[in-house]
Amino acid sequence: MSEKLKREFLELLEQDREFRYTVAGYIGLAEILKRLDKLEEGNNKIWEEIKRLREEQVKLWENQNRIWEEIKKLREGQEKLWEEVRSLRGGQNKLWENQNKLWENQNRLWEEVKALRESHNKLVREQERTRRYMIASFKDLSRALGVTFEEHAASFLEVMLIEMGYPEARVERKYLLFKNEIIEINMFCEEPLIVGEITLSVRSISEAQREIKKLIKRIKAVEKKYGRKPMLSVLSVVRSTPEATEALKTLAEKHNIRLILGREIREALQI
Repeated sequence: MSEKLKREFLELLEQDREFRYTVAGYIGLAEILKRLDKLEEGNNKIWEEIKRLREEQVKLWENQNRIWEEIKKLREGQEKLWEEVRSLRGGQNKLWENQNKLWENQNRLWEEVKALRESHNKLVREQERTRRYMIASFKDLSRALGVTFEEHAASFLEVMLIEMGYPEARVERKYLLFKNEIIEINMFCEEPLIVGEITLSVRSISEAQREIKKLIKRIKAVEKKYGRKPMLSVLSVVRSTPEATEALKTLAEKHNIRLILGREIREALQI
């Protein structure tokens, strides 16, 4: 602006009141407009802040909803957990009931076992009394009638069978046809199937082998006749030398033969 124009403008301001008011109005309006601009900027900032707050509030609500969902799931899980606890308590109660029943059954079982033991002991005592009675009776009868050793051996075998649970079994002499030869079996029982041989004296290893071979021949004859193996095979020897005794024991064990020596029968029957 030139100096002349400035002076003219100032003179107008001083001399012309209406002009002065008009200028003043313009100056005030400009100020107002500036303030309005500032207010608008402030409002825009406020709206931006409100927008951010709304966005954050939306996120907050979303987070809150997720939290409530988690809380809901936790409550459901807690309910299931309580159901499991109640189920476990019920199962534990049933377990205790079953355990009590098991204890009761076990006690009854022990009572049964106790009764069976008493019955078994009674049966053993009765069996022993019967055995002693039979031995005593046989001893008296053998003294009166002069019973032979073969008869003693047969009686000893019958006592063995009684102790094995065959009180009705009877041991006797038997003759069988085997390979066109009549063979004699000193001790025989059909039920249970028993084959036995008696010899008075074995003095050597060769004689021991001969007696075992003789018994095996009779076992084969019985197997062919009855179609089954004997339950028990017995060799009874009255007297034997130490050498022969050892041979007899070895061979008897090898062929599954029950070896009965004379002294065993004498001690058992007290003769």
